Amino acid sequence: MNLLIRNGRVIDPSQGIDDTLDVAVENGLVKEIGKGLKAPAGAETIDAAGNYVVPGLVDMHVHLRDPGLEYKEDIVSGTRAAAAGGFTSVACMPNTKPVIDNKAVASYIIAKSRAEGFANVFPIGSITYGSNGERLAEMGELKESGCVAVSDDGRPVVNAELMRRALEYARGMGILVISHAEDLSLVGEGVMNEGFTSTELGLKGIPSVAEDIATARDVMLAEYTRSPLHIAHVSTRGSLRIIREAKGRGVQVTCETAPHYFSLTDDAVRGYNTNAKMNPPLREADDVAAVKEALKDGTIDAIATDHAPHHIDEKDVEFNVAMNGIVGLETSLPLSLKLVEEKVLTLPQLIEKMACKPASILGIDRGTLKAGAVADITVIDPAVEWTVAAENLASKSKNSPWLGEKMKGGAAYTILGGKIVYKR
Repeated sequence: MNLLIRNGRVIDPSQGIDDTLDVAVENGLVKEIGKGLKAPAGAETIDAAGNYVVPGLVDMHVHLRDPGLEYKEDIVSGTRAAAAGGFTSVACMPNTKPVIDNKAVASYIIAKSRAEGFANVFPIGSITYGSNGERLAEMGELKESGCVAVSDDGRPVVNAELMRRALEYARGMGILVISHAEDLSLVGEGVMNEGFTSTELGLKGIPSVAEDIATARDVMLAEYTRSPLHIAHVSTRGSLRIIREAKGRGVQVTCETAPHYFSLTDDAVRGYNTNAKMNPPLREADDVAAVKEALKDGTIDAIATDHAPHHIDEKDVEFNVAMNGIVGLETSLPLSLKLVEEKVLTLPQLIEKMACKPASILGIDRGTLKAGAVADITVIDPAVEWTVAAENLASKSKNSPWLGEKMKGGAAYTILGGKIVYKR
């Protein structure tokens, strides 16, 4: 499909571009960027005046629940939600049923997403078979089948020797290890952040040091083995201090946070709101401030959603037994745009953390509008105002803490390989 996107504010941090320009797309690839471009033959024209034109957003941490848990989400509904949120590429975590610990499951996900999906799907394989933390999965096979990283996300690798070997093998095979940093002995039966709010509500708390200790261990293992490491869903000021110091020593560590960790505190749990129950849990105001500071100073490399859909029957229960997680693909962009409004990030810095850097960390050929690149493009309307309503969410699951809330900003068009897959 051929396109000409005219008069938009084109922002591409991979090329240092931030200007009012046109983008020409021909045969699914970016042909050129410039002023006053002529439309390619048979091209559809999009007037992007007042909008931002950026590389297709990349979410490096989602749960698509397919195969095995399709009543919560599947590849079609999950990628439709991604497109509605402006994401052209997502990396899906391995805690499916069966787990992504072999070529067959990874190949199924890739084939289904290419045939039926509304976004690119890059599987993340498990570090251990069944994500049970006992025996390393065949990383070479996972990489050959299309996995871009390995993780036991949802569970930490408790055994330090096993995590060491995982880092060493992954380094040799050129595949990234993503850590779910959590000390389960400190988590215990905790269901929310340990602090004033948990005490007041009478709920067992999870201390922030449970994340800090696990982060420190994995960072030290990465330093010892000289292996790349990515820390998922960072939520505490302690973890961020550890990562910042490690980066200063030259450790090959990157990290991500999610919009809920810079938008909400554990006060959102009041009323025993299970849509505010997640893992890691929502933290305190000091942690939120630390996350914003780490975004600003570059300690946090990427913004990911940790999109975790659950059926209403798994959330409409007592807080202690409710499942952890929220849907986030469709609310990530407006929540993240607030960082620009608050002057935490500039707009190019935000796009770098939502497109360029996630693609770079995963080693995928996305996150750029360079001539010849696949034409994955997001056109953002910064002024559109809308309300988060369950009936309007593309995800099968509706477990969002922002239901009924007003949002500002969102995708006007999501373009995948030169094809419009979402139009507001």
